[in-house]
Amino acid sequence: MSRNSQPPRHQARKRFGQHFLHDRNVIARIVEAISPKPGEVIVEIGPGLGALTRLLLERIGTLEVIELDRDVIPHLAASCADLGTLKIHSADVLDVDFRALAAGRRLRICGNLPYNISTPLLFHLLEAREVISDMTFMLQKEVVMRMAAEPDTSDYGRLTVMLSTYCQSTRLFDVGPGAFRPPPKVDSAIVRVVPHQTAPFTVTDSARFAAVVMAAFGQRRKTLRNSLSGVVGPDGFVTCNIDPSRRAETLTPAEFAALASTPLPSPS
Repeated sequence: MSRNSQPPRHQARKRFGQHFLHDRNVIARIVEAISPKPGEVIVEIGPGLGALTRLLLERIGTLEVIELDRDVIPHLAASCADLGTLKIHSADVLDVDFRALAAGRRLRICGNLPYNISTPLLFHLLEAREVISDMTFMLQKEVVMRMAAEPDTSDYGRLTVMLSTYCQSTRLFDVGPGAFRPPPKVDSAIVRVVPHQTAPFTVTDSARFAAVVMAAFGQRRKTLRNSLSGVVGPDGFVTCNIDPSRRAETLTPAEFAALASTPLPSPS
């Protein structure tokens, strides 16, 4: 494409939460963390202007991407035109059916996720976890710390417990605001998320499990006896050998699953 036929310079849009990664060292570290290999089916979410996309294409020759901003797609296509086969899905990633996208294949997912939809997007992806091998994402550092937190720490919470039911999250390294244009007002981090091949514990009722976790962390300063009043009865704590004077952040995900498997308390 000649210089005169290049699309006009694209400006980052706040409504899409766009912050374009430009630091070459950071981009290289992310690619090394993903460690793409030819023959793998890699899907990048939110490729933007193609900073990560180009390096991935150079490694594996073919790539699928999901991009919401239609105006950025001409820039992306132009910058990657000579590097390999790029399949662009113009869509809202929250509407993408990843099982259908996989079409019998195993997916590796990566990307610099829009921070304003990171949590619902993680849960959307985990609904299709049986077709996903792993995920490597750039997220707000605070979110990554919550994802990978250990029990009885300040970052441990509802997100930690719900994610650990389905996957293992590992914080890899941090990224400062200067790596982006425009720079965000928060620090970022790279996280690897690997769906469990074998569940570490049993959740007998996923809806009740979610309700117990939500109630416990909705009033995390209270003891479980108070925060789970009407959700878990006194007999439930006895059955699970869990002291009701404990607080939510001290329980492991498996202990929450145990509480959620006990009978609902009888109405008073």
